[in-house]
Amino acid sequence: MRAPHDAGAGAAYGDVRVGPYPAAVIPQPRIVRFEAAADAILAAARARGGRAVVGITGAVAAGKSTLARRISACVVSTDHYLPDYDRTPEHLRDLPESSDLERLAKDLAELRAGRATSIPRWTFEAHARVGEQRVEPTEIVVVEGLHALHALPRAHVDVAVFVEAPQTTRWARAVERERAGDRPWPIEYLEKFFHGVAEPTFARHAEAYRDAAHFVVVNDAVPNVAAPGACA
Repeated sequence: MRAPHDAGAGAAYGDVRVGPYPAAVIPQPRIVRFEAAADAILAAARARGGRAVVGITGAVAAGKSTLARRISACVVSTDHYLPDYDRTPEHLRDLPESSDLERLAKDLAELRAGRATSIPRWTFEAHARVGEQRVEPTEIVVVEGLHALHALPRAHVDVAVFVEAPQTTRWARAVERERAGDRPWPIEYLEKFFHGVAEPTFARHAEAYRDAAHFVVVNDAVPNVAAPGACA
């Protein structure tokens, strides 16, 4: 159950009050369809005045990256803070404890303050951190990924967003983007990782992340391409 909200803190937008609240005192989230989400989230972020960080989480292929790009040109993906796969057992790779979320929190603090910063560069080709990249902040910065609303980065998020979609729909999207060359993974390995690692890992944190959100975005549009496998 959500704790009572202090009406004197933060900035109001419609029935959503945005501000740097801990998860326990976030107001009841506003439910929006994916098609309308970017405009609603932008309005909430701008209602604060000044710079804002929007945090977007959701399970694999929920639509996090697509929504992030609709909101801002300055997008920080939590993928860049993943561990090197060759040093991390497969079942631990998606755990928040395995990612460098302390570094992510520090980087977000810099961007939120209007300062350019260097962030890691992690690729799915190497499955490892391959260097650094410089990020220049814009008025609205977006952090997106599985653990964008974990307590460490959440402390620097002004507008929190949870994107949800049915598992069968997300699996179809995951296969579609894999066929488009998003990651150099065989479909068989993608299916194993999706069902055996990514899904159960995110499920352990989903309720807490959803409870920390100002917006819940419903993204249940089914891809045109049929996906093979157990969830097709």
